[in-house]
Amino acid sequence: MTKHSKNNTASSTFTYAEYKKLDYGTKRQRLGNESMRRFDACALCLNRAREPLVCHEGHLFCKECVYTDLLTQKTNIKRQKAKLEALKKEAEEERTRAREAARERVLLDFERGQLGLGSSSAAGSGVGGKAKGPQNDDKDSTDPDESKPSGHLCKASFKLTTIETGTKRKMPTESTPFIFSSSTVSTLAEEAEQAALKKIEIEQAERMKAKLPDFWLPSLTPTHTASAGGKASQPETLEQAEAQMEVAKTVCRGGASHTPHHLAMKNLIPVHFTFYTPSSTSAVLEESKKEESEPICPSCKKHLSNSSLLFLCKPCGHVTCKTCADTLVRPSKQCIVCDVKAKDIIELKREGTGFAGGGLAETSKSGIAFQG
Repeated sequence: MTKHSKNNTASSTFTYAEYKKLDYGTKRQRLGNESMRRFDACALCLNRAREPLVCHEGHLFCKECVYTDLLTQKTNIKRQKAKLEALKKEAEEERTRAREAARERVLLDFERGQLGLGSSSAAGSGVGGKAKGPQNDDKDSTDPDESKPSGHLCKASFKLTTIETGTKRKMPTESTPFIFSSSTVSTLAEEAEQAALKKIEIEQAERMKAKLPDFWLPSLTPTHTASAGGKASQPETLEQAEAQMEVAKTVCRGGASHTPHHLAMKNLIPVHFTFYTPSSTSAVLEESKKEESEPICPSCKKHLSNSSLLFLCKPCGHVTCKTCADTLVRPSKQCIVCDVKAKDIIELKREGTGFAGGGLAETSKSGIAFQG
């Protein structure tokens, strides 16, 4: 048998590729020029923009792509609002059921209390009557002259009870009769219902605490989603969700991760690149062989790329390089192509050149940290 080379996994030590596969936590990777989006590419489809439009922050889109995205966002906002209304209705029904359960509990407790008081008072009166009867008969039979002291005792006890009842509640008289107050009764009933409702909520919370989820299953693993600012991105209550939906607007997808901002169709500005037009016949034939020509600066005829800073004149939409924009456009406050007054100068966003000094040369991906 002829000698053959060792297999890829037969080595006693890891290769660099195998070692990198064992990385956990946050992974970082340097980006090259092939990973950078071109300055004239759409931020949604990543191809060269057709009928390019730009937002007020300088993010470039195709006309078809950005219109489709804005329409999709509006449809999603309407669907989320309808879903929120359904959740609010369901929550109101749940509160109604909880109030009914609290009212039933109050009535049940009241009935139990009345039954308990009635039975105990009846038993106490029966025992007292049987116990006191013979003693009174004995006192009357043995010493009839002691009726006056007993009368004084009864009078004293009667006065004592009247004093006690007077301190608690005023006795109804002809001048101050007893008046039934429906507002007081309704207030007391509402307080009792609220107390019963709180008790029911506490019992439900205790029952939920007792039921621990199967956290070892992937579908029931507790997760925490947080935004870049560290705050929870998902609303916890219906009030928070309603507050978010009230201010919900269509956003720009190009700056959603870095500088999120509102975007509407009326705020989009058309972009007009200037392309090189050769004069000689040989140059025309050479340019015709190319599928797409490269944009240039209309003033200095410099080829535009990711390494050059680009500026757009509003509202005409002509694009110039940084040098021409600083020396020609800003001092005169007008476009150097069509001589239209420039209301604003917008810098077009670019991703970078792939070098460390060009920006966005490294990306990171958050993963699960090692738990030993």
